[in-house]
Amino acid sequence: MSDVDKTPEEMKAEVTAEFEKKFGPLGDGKVYFAPGRVNLIGEHTDYNGGHVFPCALTIGTYAAARKRSDRKLRFYSVNFPQNGVIETSLDDLVPDDAYGWTNYPKGVIYTFIKDGYLINEGLDMAVYGNIPNGSGLSSSASLEVLTGFILRDMYGFEISNQILAIIGQDSENNYNGMNCGIMDQFAVAMGKKDCAIFLDTSDLSYEYVPICMEGAKIVISNTNKKHELTNSAYNTRRCECEQALEELQRVTDIEHLCDLTDEQFEKYKDAIKDPIRQKRAKHAVYENQRTIEAVRVLKEGNLKRFGELMNEAHVSVSKDYEVSCEELDTLAEEAWNVDGCIGSRMTGGGFGGCTVSIVRDEAVDTFVKQVGEAYKKKIGYEASFYVVSIGDGPRVV
Repeated sequence: MSDVDKTPEEMKAEVTAEFEKKFGPLGDGKVYFAPGRVNLIGEHTDYNGGHVFPCALTIGTYAAARKRSDRKLRFYSVNFPQNGVIETSLDDLVPDDAYGWTNYPKGVIYTFIKDGYLINEGLDMAVYGNIPNGSGLSSSASLEVLTGFILRDMYGFEISNQILAIIGQDSENNYNGMNCGIMDQFAVAMGKKDCAIFLDTSDLSYEYVPICMEGAKIVISNTNKKHELTNSAYNTRRCECEQALEELQRVTDIEHLCDLTDEQFEKYKDAIKDPIRQKRAKHAVYENQRTIEAVRVLKEGNLKRFGELMNEAHVSVSKDYEVSCEELDTLAEEAWNVDGCIGSRMTGGGFGGCTVSIVRDEAVDTFVKQVGEAYKKKIGYEASFYVVSIGDGPRVV
């Protein structure tokens, strides 16, 4: 059985057992969970002041955690047992590649303290995730929100889940050097069962939209090509968008790229002097308008049009934003060839990771077989497929 298929009870039992092997009885500690997320549409709009449409998943990250009486921080990952217990302290909250994955929880602890929250006792924490590693389903945001949720519960801080999302983003931007927008942390922290979140990232206003896909499922296809966003072109894309915005602001009064409609963009685009930057800005503007339309047609029950917009979104992110890759393009294009596939697109930051597809119930098995075989033939190794459910945000298990 893969970790993706394990029940919450099985994950809780395993992470507790591993905690007790490494750190002794859990005692008055607890087991916590924060979900992963998938974005249905609205990619690379969140740092351009646009709309996104993500949902939390029922897979995610579990942690058994217990407060200490000294200032030590001890971390262990069931997913990376070869790393053993990684030990640091509240007095050594400095990002360091040698600390590997623990830079994410350390970054959140650092950000809490920076923001004025009193943390003067350390903790022991064993982590076990069933989000496939490197899949682009926000394992890092899941771990960040999970850590914030644990700190809130353990130290009695009175802060909302929305603030946990903001702290998670701050820690990833400023501690881990990944210039991400707010979407991932917000989707993880604010997830609601059977709903996606229609979020306006310019002001964090949001609406829960029920996902009623009668007779269809959400299928995630994993390229199994790891993506390392911090070291990729992600930060470059953000910089290109910021430069394009500065150029547009000389000719029109906007705060964000996504303040423009498609028509306004076409009117003012020649203010952007570099053709590459013009393509990047075009994607952000058009993707934002696609996302707004996608939510409207979904509310009307027009799943066919929603799927068409997903397909258009993939073409844009591949051709204009250029964050796709051969593996992602292959999965999307092969999905479009399957009868019963309503729509398919890259999800997440890109350069690897996953596609998200909406597939009619009767076509799911055919989809997995047909897309899987075509992918292996072209790419040379296998993709993985998961039929996923939409779940709630963080909780005590």
